[in-house]
Amino acid sequence: MTPQKSATPVRIAAIQTVSGPEVQDNLDQVAGLIAEAAGAGARLVALPEYFPLISAEEAAKVRIRERAEAGPIQDFLAEAARRNGVWLVGGTIPLASSAPDKVRNSTLVFDERGRQVARYDKIHLFGFQRGEERYDESVSIEAGDAVRCFDGPCGRVGLSVCYDLRFPELFRAMGEVDLIVLPAAFTWTTGRAHWEVLLRARAIENQCYVMAPAQGGRHPNGRVTWGHTMVIDPWGEVLACRAEGPGVVIADVDPARLAEVRESLPALRHRRLG
Repeated sequence: MTPQKSATPVRIAAIQTVSGPEVQDNLDQVAGLIAEAAGAGARLVALPEYFPLISAEEAAKVRIRERAEAGPIQDFLAEAARRNGVWLVGGTIPLASSAPDKVRNSTLVFDERGRQVARYDKIHLFGFQRGEERYDESVSIEAGDAVRCFDGPCGRVGLSVCYDLRFPELFRAMGEVDLIVLPAAFTWTTGRAHWEVLLRARAIENQCYVMAPAQGGRHPNGRVTWGHTMVIDPWGEVLACRAEGPGVVIADVDPARLAEVRESLPALRHRRLG
């Protein structure tokens, strides 16, 4: 059953982590942060990309991959949503792909009863090289091919992941949404240069809230992620931000604010292309 959109502000929470190579340690930390968010009144909680595992070994994510709707990480997400009575956007977890040596980098959404209601597989795969710093997600990840949205307690929600942020056509393809959720593990180099400006642009051009739960800090494998988990309103104002370290970022999605911005500057109605 589709939840009725609230006419009053709905509290949301973005969780920031600094995940390591031990899955259970990461899940234990996340469990506490979900409970903290629920205790603060959040009805929708989102985890960062790669929250169960960040390892120096690229094949590690392949070894822990799960079949769709079957596996301990998925069971953890369903139980956490049910136990805390929240809608839970499960960052990303590695799910089985068509290739034996790759995974789908998948966002799963569970409602407050622990039922899976949406899945999005990351479409755009990150590649970057500068000096000795190099990333190529296509080595171990199979790209998704479909835009996904769902109806939650704060209205229509569009799903995206990390590098997707650089491709505005993906967000236009979502149609009119009230909230975009973007779990991420941005590198320090690219995050310092582009993270906030791109997030604010996506909020402004789509006239919606943006919630970006991120990895933020120095990981056991030596990788440094940018963090700066934040929530941005439809005018592009940063409502809350956590620069680094594990924690919870809280803000409200206000239907009146959405209506005010869209009425005063009806850019979505003024579109002529696409």
